[in-house]
This record gives sequence, C-alpha cells and structure tokens, in this order.
Amino acid sequence: MYKIAPSIISANFAKLGEEIVNVLASGADIIHIEVMNRHFVPTYRNGSKACAAIRPITQAPIEIHLTSGYNVEHSLNDLVPEYAKAGANIITFHPEAVDRDAYNLPSFENIERIVDLIHENGCKAGLAFNAGTPFSYLDHVISKVDVVLIMSKQTGLISGQKFIPEAINKVRLARKKINDSGRNIILEVHGDVNLGNIAQIAMAGADTFVIGAALYEAGNDNDPNCYDSIIATLRAELAKVSS
Repeated sequence: MYKIAPSIISANFAKLGEEIVNVLASGADIIHIEVMNRHFVPTYRNGSKACAAIRPITQAPIEIHLTSGYNVEHSLNDLVPEYAKAGANIITFHPEAVDRDAYNLPSFENIERIVDLIHENGCKAGLAFNAGTPFSYLDHVISKVDVVLIMSKQTGLISGQKFIPEAINKVRLARKKINDSGRNIILEVHGDVNLGNIAQIAMAGADTFVIGAALYEAGNDNDPNCYDSIIATLRAELAKVSS
C-alpha cells in the first residue's frame, strides 16, 4: 500500500497543529520532520520540541529525518534518544553523519551501531541516501534497517528545488536490493515529489512519498478541507500504477 508523508518543513508554522490535523484527515499517513543543524547541512530547522508538540495531537507515525550529526555538539548518540523520547516512531539518518573511520569516511560499524541505538530506543531505523551516497552503506545493514530514504533533491537546502532525475535509477536499485533481501523494508522518496512525477517514482519501486510544497503550498489556508482534493489526486495517480 502506498503511503503519503507530508513534510512539515513546507507547512504554515503559525498554525502547525491545524495543518497536521488537516492533512491527516485528508488521507495522509505519516508526518515527516526534517531536523537540520547547519553542520551536515547549511540550514537549521525543527528541534525535538516540535516533535513533542505534535505527538499529543495524532496517533499517526512521526518520522524524524536527521540531517545532522557528525562533528557537532549533539551527535547522533544524543539526538536518537532525544527524539525517541519526544515521540518519534521512525528515525532516519545519513551515513555521512556518523563518526568517521581512520580514512575520514563514515564507519560501517558506527552506522550499524546507530541503527541498533534507534531500535533500542523503540523506533524503526532508516538510512537516507543522497545522490552521491554509495549503496555499500546499505549493504552492510540491510538485514537491520526498516526504511530506505532516497533523496531526490539536495539535502538541507530551501524548498523549491527541482526533482533530480537520476534519483529514479537509485530508487530502482534500492528496490532490487530490498527485494533480494527478502525483508519488508519501506522505500521512501523525498524531494520535489509531485503530481507530475509520483507515478513514475512508484513505478521505479517506491512505496512511500514525502510531499512538501506540492501539498502545503497548493492548499487554501482558510479551508480545513483544502488538502482533500490534492491528496485524492495524488492517490489517483498512484492507483494507475497499481491497477
């Protein structure tokens, strides 16, 4: 079953609670929160207080996408339990954000350790891949991860970026690796997912779609049902793939 995960980065923060209630009432499945700290990426967004504030208003899964970690005061060792305590259900991180090995590369052992830490804190664990991130990091932990997130934009920059076409091939390869593993791993795509490309992304093998501007910026702030038609149209496109 295809799932739609609105990213709150594009929501109206002046009434964030209403925005979340409305998108879920319109048929969204997961709330996606990007966490940025100006180290791994050049911008700053969304602390654990945002997650904690959202948790009481919905039973829907909350996914935390950590675009932060390596060489900062609050490492993944600190952030994982912090966001788990705040109410996260899924915590996804980038291999590049873990502590480095002797060659200044992300350590396979540290990636596995963070996956284990996420599980120990009661959450599903996800691994996120930028366009240039090799899948060798996935191969090492594919027996443990619950989510694979393919970025189809540059991580951490402002909204409005265009979909990276090469991401389609990355999705296809990830789907093959997941199928070969025999495990039920979520394959998620994030970055300018919209009405014009969601079917193509699904055909490549994705099952979960992070939607930002294509959802929130198309709605009418004064209409509590403004997201009904947008999500219905997205699902109609997905139905063409599964039919």
